[in-house]
Amino acid sequence: MSHPHPELGPPPPLPENGLRIVALGGLGEIGRNMAVFEFDGRLLVVDCGVLFPEPEQPGVDLILPDFDYIRDRLDDIEAVVLTHAHEDHIGAVPYLLRERADIPLVGSRLTLGLIESKLTEHRIQPVKVEVEEGQRQRFGPFECEFFAVNHSIPDALAVAIRTAAGIVLHTGDFKMDQLPLDGRLTDLGGFARLGSEGVDLLMSDSTNSEVPGFVPSERTISPVIDEVFRSAAKRIIVACFASHVHRVQQVFDAAEENGRKVALIGRSMVRNMTVARELGYLRVPPGLLVDSREIEEWPPEDVVLICTGSQGEPMAALSRMANRDHPIRVAEGDTVVLASSLVPGNETAVNKVINGLTRWGARVVHKGNALVHVSGHAAAGELLYVLNLTKPSNFMPVHGEWRHMRAHAKLAALTGVPDDHIVIAEDGVVVDLVDGRAKIVGAVQCGYVYVDGSSVGAVTDVALKDRRILGDEGFISVVVVVDSTTGKVSGGPEIYARGSGIDMEAFDEVIPLIEAALQEAAADGVADLQQMRRLTRRTVGRWVSDTYRRRPMIIPVVVEV
Repeated sequence: MSHPHPELGPPPPLPENGLRIVALGGLGEIGRNMAVFEFDGRLLVVDCGVLFPEPEQPGVDLILPDFDYIRDRLDDIEAVVLTHAHEDHIGAVPYLLRERADIPLVGSRLTLGLIESKLTEHRIQPVKVEVEEGQRQRFGPFECEFFAVNHSIPDALAVAIRTAAGIVLHTGDFKMDQLPLDGRLTDLGGFARLGSEGVDLLMSDSTNSEVPGFVPSERTISPVIDEVFRSAAKRIIVACFASHVHRVQQVFDAAEENGRKVALIGRSMVRNMTVARELGYLRVPPGLLVDSREIEEWPPEDVVLICTGSQGEPMAALSRMANRDHPIRVAEGDTVVLASSLVPGNETAVNKVINGLTRWGARVVHKGNALVHVSGHAAAGELLYVLNLTKPSNFMPVHGEWRHMRAHAKLAALTGVPDDHIVIAEDGVVVDLVDGRAKIVGAVQCGYVYVDGSSVGAVTDVALKDRRILGDEGFISVVVVVDSTTGKVSGGPEIYARGSGIDMEAFDEVIPLIEAALQEAAADGVADLQQMRRLTRRTVGRWVSDTYRRRPMIIPVVVEV
């Protein structure tokens, strides 16, 4: 198996009739999916998603792929193919279109409908190319063929990319539900036909590669939801992803059967379900939906609320309900259903929400105590099935953390893909498909781009480190006035502290140390303010560390008079 090396240098020029693949996100992580294909000087992008921040990235709203690799070549992009409409695949599109607004967006009807709705908020009118399964479409030197796959959102697609270098099959996110709610099966026959034609490189979803067997059907959820509705005494609140049309449809059907009204809570939920309804992907029985502002007027036993917040997001509706910071007040006898899987890293936040809701008397139904969600990603048995159907000459696991990609690579080896034809790459690693072989040939700069409010890229890793220190250890500010002629201290030191956990009276011990250090520096002829600041920081930092075993941020302010 070939894999990245920390000393990889810039890639060589792409050979004639070679296909270059560079992932700008989605390898070694769950999210930020974006792959750039290059052939004959032209580019094709597959997906352009975001990654959601973790607790050690305070203040960050979103994390984007790094566009630097393509920033000077935006005019070479033929199109952006969007496999489906989840945020980790389309969330960064508005930021890419800010740099070139007329890049064609290629996708299924629902995918384009949801991205257009999102782009309206960014005041961008996209160039759309609607495609469907079974269709072939050429974009410059790239001939794309689209295949139906089922996932936890309708209208997902896999794409086969044909060039003179060979055929690449990119599965996107997929599973093999044999009884899908919408009747739209993953096109295994199409994959088999492609396999008989010859797949030169398979790029396949690795998220569930460590899970044995097959993912259960979405239909297995319906009896559980029905039981929740039958046993609920008062209000039912269902939290799920704002894009999970199938889950919302199941809740609508159960509400209709049990004579309850439904209100949608949250801007993204309302927006997405409005689009899904208008395009015919969501069936809403007449009179079922009511405005969320009117929901308090209905008896609790006649009400269902569908909201966001199943991952414990602090600003989502469910978290705010748990914290009593929302107009809807969770009460004794209410039932809350967390109808989604737990994204790795969100366990603490979700448990906090569950505890908060339970505190107010709600019964909380979640994946830990009931089958209220099934994954949208193929498990190992399904991944093996696709590997055996397509019989790829080369294999590259995508969409997963390192452990997922390694597990997927082992599955490929079991099906007969030679070890030296299995490529495990990471973001920024350059893979060339030349003469039927896929190999790592170099790497390009590829970091995280942070969105913080309205700023994009202004927040750096250094700034995040400072934020973490401030959040964990607090800060100490030291103000000293020195004589510009003699360099001696003429005022202060005055010390201010916040969040350091140190009583202000305790700083009386360090003031003489600061004065002595600065006097000694003045005697040695030190007059540079920057050196004095460094000396003040070191003196205070050493004292705090020795006395309290803490490392707050220390901000020295030295001024001359």
